[in-house]
Amino acid sequence: MMEKKEIVIVGAGGFGREVQWLLERINSEKEEWEIVGFVDDGIQIGEQVGGRPVLGGCDSLLQCGREIYAAVAIGSPAVRKSVAEKLRKNRKIRFPNLIDPSVISSSGCVCGEGNIVCAGVIGTVDYNMGDFDIINLDCTIGHDVKLQSYVTVYPGVNISGCVTVGEGTEIGTGSSIIQGISIGAQAIIGAGSVVVRNIGDACTAVGVPCRPISYSGDKNKRSVRE
Repeated sequence: MMEKKEIVIVGAGGFGREVQWLLERINSEKEEWEIVGFVDDGIQIGEQVGGRPVLGGCDSLLQCGREIYAAVAIGSPAVRKSVAEKLRKNRKIRFPNLIDPSVISSSGCVCGEGNIVCAGVIGTVDYNMGDFDIINLDCTIGHDVKLQSYVTVYPGVNISGCVTVGEGTEIGTGSSIIQGISIGAQAIIGAGSVVVRNIGDACTAVGVPCRPISYSGDKNKRSVRE
């Protein structure tokens, strides 16, 4: 019998509990993970979340001297990046790709590390994921899609073929992106939007069809009305 690998879930909020469920679903197919508990800077040590203890904050995990796996279960791309970069300083911590057993995907997908793909996702052929991406429930990913790192794709999103999504972008629940579109870094696509043209960096865009409503950042800080 294969020895189970110890894993902690970083982030004890709602998505953290969903990742606990994902791990339990993986274990129902193959006993792979020993869920040690949660790590969260905002919850008292010893408090129970989903029947598992909170072990401390990120600093406590940084001090871990043995090999351990961590799932960074934080929806916000900016916060997820900050936490992941901090934890990467401890070379004993490993970041597995966690894929729900129900996911349908070709063997041509290329993934980095720390990605989380939830139940009901269908990925077709030759798509790429960076590091620490989240693809939530019931999404579809078309051929040759490229997701850079720290992208959050919320439930029910449909991404058509040859789409590129920049680092740290959030794609809202129920959105659709037509083929060949490029979405920049740190962009936000509002829930239910239909993206039919390219979206720039640091742009918030909403609607059907999706239109920019604001930009943020050092060079692009301006409002847009259409």
